[in-house]
Amino acid sequence: MVDLYVKNGKSVTGEPLEVTITDGKISAMGRALTVDRAKETLDVAGRYLSAGWIDDHTHCYEKLTLYYDDPDEDGVKTGVTTVIDAGSTGADNIGDFYQITRSKKTNVLAMINISKTGILAQDELGDMNRVQWEPFAQAVADYPDFIVGIKARESHSVVVDNDVKPLAKAKEYQQRLAKQLPIMVHVGANPPELKDILALMTKGDILTHAYNGKPNGMLTDQGQVKSFVTEAYQKGIIFDVGHGTDSYNFNTGEVAIAAGLIPKSISTDIYHRNRENGPVFNMATTLEKMMLLGFDLATVIKMVTAAPADNFKLSQKGQLKVGLDGDLTVFEVQEKPKQLTDSNGNQRTTNQVIVPTQAIVAGKVYQTEVEA
Repeated sequence: MVDLYVKNGKSVTGEPLEVTITDGKISAMGRALTVDRAKETLDVAGRYLSAGWIDDHTHCYEKLTLYYDDPDEDGVKTGVTTVIDAGSTGADNIGDFYQITRSKKTNVLAMINISKTGILAQDELGDMNRVQWEPFAQAVADYPDFIVGIKARESHSVVVDNDVKPLAKAKEYQQRLAKQLPIMVHVGANPPELKDILALMTKGDILTHAYNGKPNGMLTDQGQVKSFVTEAYQKGIIFDVGHGTDSYNFNTGEVAIAAGLIPKSISTDIYHRNRENGPVFNMATTLEKMMLLGFDLATVIKMVTAAPADNFKLSQKGQLKVGLDGDLTVFEVQEKPKQLTDSNGNQRTTNQVIVPTQAIVAGKVYQTEVEA
């Protein structure tokens, strides 16, 4: 007997789709399944079914005072089945974060901050004494299934006068680890200069906040993509949206995409304040903004499923395939106007509104709390 039978769904390209989940894994898929017995049946009444959405840039360690949230507020309540916390914690407190997340409904993973304190204060990398190999390596060894990446925040308020020294240390530590972990790099106000940051990054590293509208961003004063940014993209650095309060600009996105700098992954950089007050609100709203730039539904869904799974080597997630984790997102697309706002207050109107209705984690169904 299967645990969950999800019937009357459709794929992101519109074909009929039904799925069963047994013991937390996808056990069958097809246009119209014959299921004799199921412990639970969910009739999604023609809604879309996708692999569970993955948000690979969140801040959800609840004990912080700057950037924090409940993982389930960013996760299953919004249709996201897996959240990856982007460096809220370091070696000093990532163990506590791990223990807290064991009781959450959402799958929670983490990048470890190169500073052992995590983001206890805005300038966690202003003192290089907080960057220490031994506790960092021990934490990675202690939580191998929880820590999936390394985070270095490279903006002036974070590093103060240390420029790219923290990133250089992160790259050193990345090479020393037996387990290869990607580095996600936050960029913002300079110094450090974006050019110097990208020069240290290598193929497979992730540039988040890539499409911000700041002076130290990817565009020249004349509104063209800087040549060194194109070179970084071509050498295999992954460009991630990382919307956040201050880090996504409609015009930057348009110019970059027209120049061929397509984001591989879409993430929110969500925490309680930009979830409650905007401009982020949730993953669905972020997807709507990317569709405004010309991406179709199948493409943006890949950017929050297969792409982040590949970024962080989550081999059991991100695809609808028999044997993989039974994580699904059920959603609909409504045709109605909605005003969207970027991080600089620019507003545009979409007529495609994405509304998640259920998040399914390892075969357990959770109703979302996203307003239509």
